[in-house]
Amino acid sequence: MKTTRRSFIQNSAILLAGTALLSKTACAVAKPSEIIGLQLYSVRDAMNNDPVGTLTELAKIGYKHVEHANYIDRKFYGFEAKEFRKVLDDLGLKMPAGHTVMGKDHWDAGLNDFTDAWKYTVEDAAYMGQKYVISPWMDESMRSTYDDLVRYLDIFNLCGDLCQKSGMKFGYHNHWAEFTEELNGMKLFDIMMQKLDVNKVVMQLDIGNMYIAGAKALDVINQYPGKFEMIHVKDEIAVDTAEKYESAILGQGIIPVKEVLDICRTSGGTKVYIIEQEAYQGKDPMACMKENFDIMKEWGYQS
Repeated sequence: MKTTRRSFIQNSAILLAGTALLSKTACAVAKPSEIIGLQLYSVRDAMNNDPVGTLTELAKIGYKHVEHANYIDRKFYGFEAKEFRKVLDDLGLKMPAGHTVMGKDHWDAGLNDFTDAWKYTVEDAAYMGQKYVISPWMDESMRSTYDDLVRYLDIFNLCGDLCQKSGMKFGYHNHWAEFTEELNGMKLFDIMMQKLDVNKVVMQLDIGNMYIAGAKALDVINQYPGKFEMIHVKDEIAVDTAEKYESAILGQGIIPVKEVLDICRTSGGTKVYIIEQEAYQGKDPMACMKENFDIMKEWGYQS
């Protein structure tokens, strides 16, 4: 077969394009230390009705990590820790983190110690193989004054000590008040970033919740580089309701999610990426979770 200069150039261009594509793909593959998971609140109704069947579907989609949002009376979605650990193990799933609110009643000021109820929370989390125990809310009474907030942040740090004994970290998950409310002329979020011991307590940055509050993840990550070991991966769309925004499939909203993920990887210090979608715009929630999984994979984030 005769090779002309034109065909040589075409073939060379194809070869170079292929090489570039392989190189780009190799660069996009998740780092071995990264964890990509799903917050189970995203499929909350299904988890309440049929937790085992729901987890089975998620595993079939390809999810390997989940984050719980239901721990009541020492049970995860109605299962004792030993039972739920077996359910996850049988499906090849791991649960590196979970959401359980740590409230005022979990600290005994008289004894200067955590209550048994909270100690059980940490104990069960450790049994489940969690790396993080995350409190997703702070009652208003815990942040009514600057001194109140600082006092409870000190307790958060002590919880970091408690979790550290079991090889875990404590964490806090933001909503919107952290960026809209101020004490002593400072946003709650900035006070928290100053007072929390990042070696023991992580700030799980929810990039959707903060957007609702008027804050942008790119700005905050640049302000506090290397401080966000965990994030909640979320997109938002504008809606004609009192809330003004609701979460949507990744890449279909107004948050530059891919750009945020990339800066998290390069300068955010992020190791754990937890997908969350709370509203579905009329779509089936499980179908949305598959779309989110596929999009993250397309972006080069998978574990």
